[in-house]
Amino acid sequence: MTALPDRPSAGTPRSVLVLGGGPAAFRLARALTERAEEPLEITVLAEEPYTPYDRVALEQLFDDPERDLTLGDGSLWSRPEVHLLTGTRAVALDRERRVVTDQRGGEHPYDDVVLATGSRAAVIPIPGSDHTHVFRGVDDVRGMVDEVAELTGRLGRRPRAVVVGGGLLGLEAAQGLQHVGADPTILDVASWLLSIELDQAGGHMVNDLIRATGIGVQCGAFISSVNLDASGAVVSVSLAESLGDESQVHTIDADLVVMAAGIRPNDDLAKNANLPVGPRGGVVVDEGCRTTDPHVWAIGEVAHILGRTWGLVAPANAMAEATAVNLLGGDSAVADFDVATKLKFSGVDVAGFGDRLGKTPDCLEVVYADPARGIYQKIVVAQDARTLLGGVFVGDTAPFDSLRPLLGRELPAEPGVYLSAAGGDGPGDIELPDDAVLCSCNNVDFGTVRSAIDAGNRDVASLKACTSAGTQCGSCVPMLEKTLKQRMKALGLSVSKALCEHFELSRPELYEAVRSTGLEDFESVLARFGTGEDGCAVCKPTVASILHSQVHAYSLDGGRGTLQDTNDRNMANMQKDGTYSVIPRIPGGEITPRKLAVLAAVGEKYGLYTKITGAQRIGLYGARLEQLPRIWQELVDAGFESGSAYGKALRNVKSCIGNSWCRFGVQDSVALAVDLENRYRGLRSPHKFKFGVSGCSRECAEAQGKDVGVIATTHGWNLFLGGNGGSNPAHGRLLAKDLTREEVFRYVDRYLMYYIRTADRLQRTARWFEELDETYGDGTQHVRSVIVDDSLGICADLEAEVERHLEAYEDEWAATLADPQRMRRFRAFVNEPEGDPADLDARMYVLERDQIRPATPQEVDESEAGHGHRVLVSGAKIPVGQP
Repeated sequence: MTALPDRPSAGTPRSVLVLGGGPAAFRLARALTERAEEPLEITVLAEEPYTPYDRVALEQLFDDPERDLTLGDGSLWSRPEVHLLTGTRAVALDRERRVVTDQRGGEHPYDDVVLATGSRAAVIPIPGSDHTHVFRGVDDVRGMVDEVAELTGRLGRRPRAVVVGGGLLGLEAAQGLQHVGADPTILDVASWLLSIELDQAGGHMVNDLIRATGIGVQCGAFISSVNLDASGAVVSVSLAESLGDESQVHTIDADLVVMAAGIRPNDDLAKNANLPVGPRGGVVVDEGCRTTDPHVWAIGEVAHILGRTWGLVAPANAMAEATAVNLLGGDSAVADFDVATKLKFSGVDVAGFGDRLGKTPDCLEVVYADPARGIYQKIVVAQDARTLLGGVFVGDTAPFDSLRPLLGRELPAEPGVYLSAAGGDGPGDIELPDDAVLCSCNNVDFGTVRSAIDAGNRDVASLKACTSAGTQCGSCVPMLEKTLKQRMKALGLSVSKALCEHFELSRPELYEAVRSTGLEDFESVLARFGTGEDGCAVCKPTVASILHSQVHAYSLDGGRGTLQDTNDRNMANMQKDGTYSVIPRIPGGEITPRKLAVLAAVGEKYGLYTKITGAQRIGLYGARLEQLPRIWQELVDAGFESGSAYGKALRNVKSCIGNSWCRFGVQDSVALAVDLENRYRGLRSPHKFKFGVSGCSRECAEAQGKDVGVIATTHGWNLFLGGNGGSNPAHGRLLAKDLTREEVFRYVDRYLMYYIRTADRLQRTARWFEELDETYGDGTQHVRSVIVDDSLGICADLEAEVERHLEAYEDEWAATLADPQRMRRFRAFVNEPEGDPADLDARMYVLERDQIRPATPQEVDESEAGHGHRVLVSGAKIPVGQP
């Protein structure tokens, strides 16, 4: 144990003086009050005139400048041993007298003083910089909001705002300024935004995504001056070609400039008191946050610890907790900090953790990129391909919650399983270790959360209150919810079935709600049954599936297209290289020689890789987005239909050759397979599903491993339900024996519609049956009673729903090809004129620093091979991207 330095005399409370009123100071004061067993006097000098508030949520003030961001419930500052002095700035530290002087000359003695003075915005020393704003505190945001309003009224238009800095603060400032009525442009010296948080590929995708929101982005931009008119108003900024290069300067118009180009530690007190500071600033402390003076400590952004300063809330909290322990006689040290980030700017989701840049020797990077959809996912693992080193996620951050707690550990599944955007389902419902960190901001591990649940905290709000998990940035709340559900289930308690944070209803409940009200678009469903102004990656595709199965209309009309992922939007599965697969339906695996010849001709014509799939179909791979309509036009003309290989729908019906050819066959399995596939083609459901039909008990079609399996007997057909292959296989359950063809169709109709109505989101039929087992004791008997005995009296309704599907069915690709508006989705160029792409001017140019130049032969080859994005400008195709 470390001895307390120079304890005060008996009966006198020990005095701890905290300089600074930010999150670090709040966390320290709270930790001291919670841990202290002896009399303690805590005084906090806060420079701002506000109770310590959540700086992480500062951008919320753009939406409501008067919003209360106070940390905690405020009760800390009413405790008798805690004294908060707002509007009080420390200006001198006298280490010999152990006294701090404030700006009014007041003196504050201490036994120990903790510097939690944070940092200030870095203002680039250029002409006109004194006419810029910064983005660090409440008054800064309110000042920007007021100036935008004043400029709008005076100029009669939206003010042009320039934000200098493309890091976290810069993006938040730009988003906030856009929200209050300005047109912002971000300038950054790096080649891509969030250059510290993201690798090059992820950063360039963020560049594109931010530009798509209407915010300008200029990277590689070195601001050299802020230019004023005769009245002193900002009119423009000047940009140099490189740092310090004034030979080539150009200007861009601006009415307002915000400096968000980093932060600098507020370490002047330490410097003036002759305490060591780091080479780039910050008060040097050891792992226990001690300076060279045993009575002076430093935490948060002002502390230089573990070789650097840290600008995130998680390190600040960890330092505050360690310092509280040490001030009270303990021995605590910080060893490392979790600097994971999960952010959302202008609707763009970004997350990263660990070795984001893949700098670890011999590491491997598992990457999925979807430029059309704006998604980039990368997992970095060690050479063993299992030990997790880091990750970067743009557009779809779903893997972040499951992966971040496993940093440095061996993954329980192959890395690719976690790439949700590529179709990965994750490793299943695996519980993470007790010592893995769930909430990095507050250093709360899974074991602490599980113990809190066991102690009776059975909802997210109470878990937040007793563990502090999820109370800072909030990025861990989804994992907190998942852990709660897992633990509740393990304890045999009922678990909330809420679809997501926007819908308290479960998917089955939402299905029935939509069905009973007849709503036909996401906005109406959200307004009627949900909360918030927008949905999420969970509820949007779920509602899209529900609407598709009820509205019985073209899946991408009526605003439903924006709810879908890339595969559903483009009606093709994206492959790892950004091209697409074309998989037409081949019912029952039966195909004519003429159709085979068409597939061969299309494959040769477009240079596609051709493979017979595991589902008895022929897949053509390597098609570019703009080629899809031309390929499908040839296939539709030949009588092919969409195989729905991209959707949560019927994939295929596998069959053997049956009694038509096989000497063991006892029934015509091919004919039944064809009829089943044609009956349920295009039917959307909670998850994909497959059929199998075997002509005898030898089971060559492997029907008992399918969602619906039909096996011929000498007296008819045996019907199996709920079989699944894949990584978690399940054997089908026998529902009924020796059925007629009519009975097979009747029971399958009822079964599919009952599953679609009652299954959870992305729940396979096997998992659905397992849940029914838990609910009813015997899921098979329950389903038998519903769809055979009509115990619920709904069979006629279930059959009617199938009939409505049959009446409304149309092939999605045929419908797309017949509608010019729908065809626009597949344009290769954002401003492509109508007509056959083959008739367009094929000359190639490159856009480089706002100048157009002819493309090199190599660039032409790359562009024609489908690499990168292209736009059409005055008839010329221009690859867009970093030159």
